[in-house]
Amino acid sequence: MTASTIAIPPARRPRGNGRLPWGSPATYFGALVVIGLMLAPIGYIIIGGFRTNAQITADPSGLPSPWAIGNYSEVLASTTFWGEVANSTVAAVVTTVGVVALGLMASYVLARYRFRARGLLYATFAAGLMFPMTVAITPLYLVVRNLGLTNSLAGIILPQIAFALPATIIILVPFLRAIPDELEEAASIDGCSRLGFFWRMVVPLAMPGVITVGILAFIASWNSYMLPLFILNHEASYTLPLGVQAFASQYSVDTAKVLAFTSLSMIPALIFFSIFERRIVGGLTGAVKG
Repeated sequence: MTASTIAIPPARRPRGNGRLPWGSPATYFGALVVIGLMLAPIGYIIIGGFRTNAQITADPSGLPSPWAIGNYSEVLASTTFWGEVANSTVAAVVTTVGVVALGLMASYVLARYRFRARGLLYATFAAGLMFPMTVAITPLYLVVRNLGLTNSLAGIILPQIAFALPATIIILVPFLRAIPDELEEAASIDGCSRLGFFWRMVVPLAMPGVITVGILAFIASWNSYMLPLFILNHEASYTLPLGVQAFASQYSVDTAKVLAFTSLSMIPALIFFSIFERRIVGGLTGAVKG
């Protein structure tokens, strides 16, 4: 065998146009910087609750030395804190149920039924995304007051459901449109009514989108501050965001205890979001594909 007949294999080129298979180190560095900037305030608040006021005054950015758990124990022993947790939980759960139920029914009609004003109705819901609650807070307060719902959780639950419906419908309509018409025809041949098809087929198939809008509605209600600030005036009906503001005003000189109260108030939402983060991403991805 001569040298001219020996085939020399071509040099392998790196995949992805010269990029490393695990990505660019600069990208990871930038992501770590962004994550650090986002988590640093949260970490400061949580760790600050384990410090005393003297430690914070002497070294505002230092670590607890020694660690003090008295601030957290005093907040956890407070009936005011647990009352505000209960109010926030009731408002968030009822808001989530209302948003999911009404949004799913409205999205089903817009996605599966053909009528003359369907496009106009869908555009109306889409336009609702351009009007945040802060823009309509004054007329909204007047409406709630005229209905006699001030100082009650119903006064914040109903507006939260109304303002969450546009985003809910925008997310759910693509899910319901993606359900094949042949599936509905086969169900009708088997004797399934439209209502039965909705409960037995539509709801299970749209569950990723339903979970997504439910999580978004829950977190938005839990973190809502502007609406409760206008509607709720009695401390017995305060939600956690208002409770944090009232607690900070009452204990303005006790910075460590304020940090402990603030961290405890945001931990439930952080845990809830961390558990269902994949559901949110998966639901939004399905909505875009639909």
